[in-house]
Amino acid sequence: MTNVAVTAELARRAAALAWRDLPEDLVERTKQCLIDWFAVTAAGAQEDLTDILVREAIEDGAKGPASLVGRREKVLPSSAALINGAASHALDYDDVNFAMGGHPTVTVVPALLALGEQIKASGRLFIESFVAGYETSGRIGRLVAPNHYARGFHVTGTVGSFSATAAAGRMLGLSEQQLAVAFGIAATQAAGLKSNFGTMCKPLHAGTASEHGLRAARLAAKGFTARGDSLECDQGFASSQSDNFNAESALGEAPAGWHLRNNLFKYHAACYMTHAPIECAKEIRLKNNFPPERVKKILLRLDGAAEKVCNIEHPKTGLEAKFSLRQTVAMALTGIDTAALGSYSSAVTQEPQIKALRDKTSIEFKSNWQHSLAEMAIQLDDGTMLEARHDSGVPWPDVGKQRRALETKFDSLVIPVLGASNAKRLRDTIDRIDTLTDVGDLARAATRP
Repeated sequence: MTNVAVTAELARRAAALAWRDLPEDLVERTKQCLIDWFAVTAAGAQEDLTDILVREAIEDGAKGPASLVGRREKVLPSSAALINGAASHALDYDDVNFAMGGHPTVTVVPALLALGEQIKASGRLFIESFVAGYETSGRIGRLVAPNHYARGFHVTGTVGSFSATAAAGRMLGLSEQQLAVAFGIAATQAAGLKSNFGTMCKPLHAGTASEHGLRAARLAAKGFTARGDSLECDQGFASSQSDNFNAESALGEAPAGWHLRNNLFKYHAACYMTHAPIECAKEIRLKNNFPPERVKKILLRLDGAAEKVCNIEHPKTGLEAKFSLRQTVAMALTGIDTAALGSYSSAVTQEPQIKALRDKTSIEFKSNWQHSLAEMAIQLDDGTMLEARHDSGVPWPDVGKQRRALETKFDSLVIPVLGASNAKRLRDTIDRIDTLTDVGDLARAATRP
């Protein structure tokens, strides 16, 4: 397809990344990603889809030494990567990066946690490997954007397979040649369809990406063969799944120097494309203090990409509500806490006041529009027009403030699962991960007592 050796270059960068290369803020940002990941995973581990995956693993004879976050069962490392990965994306409450075009941490951490516990990796090696995987996700995401996502591929499942491979390969100490082959093994497994959004398959994509990445790295370490140019070759990953091949963007410098610096955390438990509209609705409600019955019309403008992602017009379940712009806007306008997991239920989708607001909402999906930007105009019954605009794609400049917000989110999600004392022990272990000689201590701190 091209003479640009993207696969080899990305493998070289991931294999060579070392502790000395990491600015101090990247270590803190990694810890914040872990605070958020363990929080959403502990809560997601209680979902029906996680129960099904655990039962399937046990029935398949996959009992083993690897820990499952928020649960008591132990399984084989490959099953742990799958289950923890799916659990961490079950609530659609996990972090986002627009360079990747998906959810980076949920594909990287499950593979590293399972592998790290198995080989007794150090905390510093875990951080090095995490950053290697995270940066790979941004680079390959930019390589195939925007057509890859527009074609219907769920980037978390597809590109996430490579980020998990890079992370696990770095932890195993693969050479750049071995890692390029591992990318080839990952490429032939990478999958995930947007048509399954709103079902259990969406979080399954994150789990399978993590499992595939772990498998790809381990097979490559054993001499398993694959092409070493899987990203750029004819009928390879890029040519088969995208009309774009943006090598310059993939290999160029990330905004602010590192893709990790552009990580975005969720403070609403719904699809990230609903966040800017939610913030618009909240701003209008809080500034103007009007009863929802006075709303005559709601006009929402946002990027056309949202139409095929979170535009379920008449949601009937809590999961569908997370992918409904009209539903989440109506919830925000009526003061329902969109950060609370319990707010997303079948019952809330059927509330007459919510349904009335959904029916009053029209959406203009715009082309050439900033992906994370929303504008809203609400007309009241007396003709008054209320407007708001919000961009949810801007990282918080204050990393300390961000940590405090994540700690609040962590406590709200983890304490109900592990209890207050065990939640504190887990957070303390995350904070000192760079001093751990065995990252298995972290995995075991997250299990249910």
